[in-house]
Amino acid sequence: MAITASISSPSLSPLLFSKTHHTYFPRLDPHHNFCKFNRCCLQTVSSRQNPLCLSSSGTWVLNASLVRAEASGNGREPMVPPYNVLITGSTKGIGYALAKEFLKAGDNVIICSRSAERVKSAVQSLREDFGEQRVWGTTCDVREGQDVKDLVSFAQKELKYIDIWINNAGSNAYSFKPLSEASDEDLIEVVTTNALGLMLCCREAIKMMLNQPRGGHIFNIDGAGSDGRPTPRFAAYGATKRSVVHLTKSLQAELQMQDVKNVAMHNLSPGMVTTDLLMSGATTKQVVYGS
Repeated sequence: MAITASISSPSLSPLLFSKTHHTYFPRLDPHHNFCKFNRCCLQTVSSRQNPLCLSSSGTWVLNASLVRAEASGNGREPMVPPYNVLITGSTKGIGYALAKEFLKAGDNVIICSRSAERVKSAVQSLREDFGEQRVWGTTCDVREGQDVKDLVSFAQKELKYIDIWINNAGSNAYSFKPLSEASDEDLIEVVTTNALGLMLCCREAIKMMLNQPRGGHIFNIDGAGSDGRPTPRFAAYGATKRSVVHLTKSLQAELQMQDVKNVAMHNLSPGMVTTDLLMSGATTKQVVYGS
């Protein structure tokens, strides 16, 4: 079953498919005027969260001429595959699944996590399937500005540049309880990871890509609460994910005001996916129906 996603970007319009604005995870097309979004196969909780999963084509095409860093008289290099991809929070769950999909497509991938042990294990597993020279890993706590700076340095050392940066790292402190029962530590963990961590990663990714002749794309993954609906028992998580949408729109506006044409910000909504983060402290029934 494929996981659907919603894309928010002023330069990714008009959408040429369903008005539900659901699509699949991005796969950039070599042609500079288009961006293809192909399936990323992940296990979902319910097919009702995934109305387009039965599509026979598996690929949707939309106009993205303003997103591409075109090879024109401005001296920019064209963005052509294979792509160099960096994914935060990618040793398990959605991030790890995305890493595998990009590797299957022939791209090069950098994964990272706070846990050195998980990074080592994930890199070993991916290299067994895809080879030694296409995947790298390093530790990074996105809540720490220096860690994110070091992540950029690592990426530049190993791959020279990054075409696609995916901000997937997130936390609900593995807690599923009313806000009145949440500890200080849990609230700080959720807010610093999902809000501050995202800001630090966006800042460093933008700075890096502005200095790349081929530019780049930054994708911010949101989650439950991003559409404004309530998230009982994980209110702090929902509030931070609502902020993801606002941050993405604000950064899109900043780049437009600065007349930046080779760096693009996107918002990615993966829908409901069965992961350790989703299921922590809750049953499937509780997560789906809030009971």
